[in-house]
Amino acid sequence: MKCLILAAGYATRLYPLTENYPKPLLEVGGKPIVDWLIDDLRSDNENEIDEFVIISNHKFAHHFESWAKGKEYKITVVNDGTSSNETRLGAVRDIEFAVQTLAIDDDLMVLAGDNILDFSLTRFLAFCREKNASCVMRYWEDRKETLSKRGVLELDGDRVIGMEEKPAHPKTQWCCPPFYYYSREDSRRIGEAIADGCSVDAPGDFIAWLASKSVVYAMEMPGNRYDVGNLESYRKIKSEYRGITI
Repeated sequence: MKCLILAAGYATRLYPLTENYPKPLLEVGGKPIVDWLIDDLRSDNENEIDEFVIISNHKFAHHFESWAKGKEYKITVVNDGTSSNETRLGAVRDIEFAVQTLAIDDDLMVLAGDNILDFSLTRFLAFCREKNASCVMRYWEDRKETLSKRGVLELDGDRVIGMEEKPAHPKTQWCCPPFYYYSREDSRRIGEAIADGCSVDAPGDFIAWLASKSVVYAMEMPGNRYDVGNLESYRKIKSEYRGITI
């Protein structure tokens, strides 16, 4: 299995911190945000992730290359060639670009590089192994005004029967955080999805397309996620985050 970490955004809402530095490398709790995700996944002796891939852009790729030097695990930095927020490819095209560039033909764990969790992702890996199919996580969102800013799932038990990114009229209150598992068979369909008109901006857009074509399951999130979205949220997370506690 390969783990793709989406890190090609420009984080304009965090300026000036991220004007010349990538958000996933900002420090929280004594280490970069992205290290929390990778260190957690590597703590599972049974997990089969044999390579971590950072999908960055031309502006920030050199920062990730410097960070990756000396790591004791296999990590590859992919530069998508963009240099501004206006020219970004979008998350789904970035995934496709990394898959094509590295000729990946494997199961994929896909993570947003700017989110951290207070629970271990190894729980999600175990769920994916059990289901042996593409999977997402889900959490209940009480704030209805927030639903229009999230990916919203329709479910039949723990099976995903529909998903919509940032819906004007949400059909449920189940939200999908940006942590995904694609089976090898489904990861081969990213190009097909784009050709079929799948939106490409949000990472959940591929799941929205895939849910009508394949079997996708959703695990209820057992803890909390922290999204570093702006300066205020970053300061709050830095002061409150205590690591993986669940």
